[in-house]
Amino acid sequence: MKDRSIQLMSCVAALAVTSCAPPAEKVSPAILLFSGTGTSPNGVNAVEAVLRDRHLHYATADSQQLNDMDESQLRSYQLLIVPGGHYINMGNSLTPGATANVHRAVQGGLNYLGICAGGLLAGDASCNSLNLTDGVRFGFYKVVNQGIHKAAVEITGIDPPALDHYWEDGPEFTGWGAVVGKYPDGTPAIVEGNSGKGWVILSGVHAEAPANWRNGMAFTTPASQAHAYAGTLIDAALHGTRLPHY
Repeated sequence: MKDRSIQLMSCVAALAVTSCAPPAEKVSPAILLFSGTGTSPNGVNAVEAVLRDRHLHYATADSQQLNDMDESQLRSYQLLIVPGGHYINMGNSLTPGATANVHRAVQGGLNYLGICAGGLLAGDASCNSLNLTDGVRFGFYKVVNQGIHKAAVEITGIDPPALDHYWEDGPEFTGWGAVVGKYPDGTPAIVEGNSGKGWVILSGVHAEAPANWRNGMAFTTPASQAHAYAGTLIDAALHGTRLPHY
């Protein structure tokens, strides 16, 4: 009987401690990752892997969810990431009101990272686009004219070493922003700049690409270095940090 009384007292004490403990603080995600129509599921997964490795809290939004968000809801995040995929399908899956809300949110201080198709969508594209670039429209890196659609591409920046990145029908960004990285022909592969109060980074290559995307291609630098650089791009976009540029 004495043992049972001790057990009951222990249970009561445990309940008292539990009831008095403050609730766990809920961490609001700082990053919104677009995962809607036109995005590459593998591309979304690759970005998520980098975010998890960096222990960054994020939420995802499909096309309908982004269409339903107003400017103030978008501004509750620090960074919007639009990954690779088919930029025309991305833009056309969104309403003109949604792209206008994103544009205004960025002008008001939401930062933006566009990867490949997300970079094209950031320009004044032929589809329903975001036009974060004051009317500048981007084209594709010129090797697409040679029938090349996937390649290991060396990107050079101010700080060595140059890194090989996975490229797939990616844009070049002539005419906007400061050049962070260049393609072998000298055209801009990665750029950064302000769009209103928002900080925008655009990448024509997939630094986030996992090793299995590299099959059949010759890379001189490991996927781990590219993956780390993807984290650098995300951190810079999140915090509005200016990367070394030409």
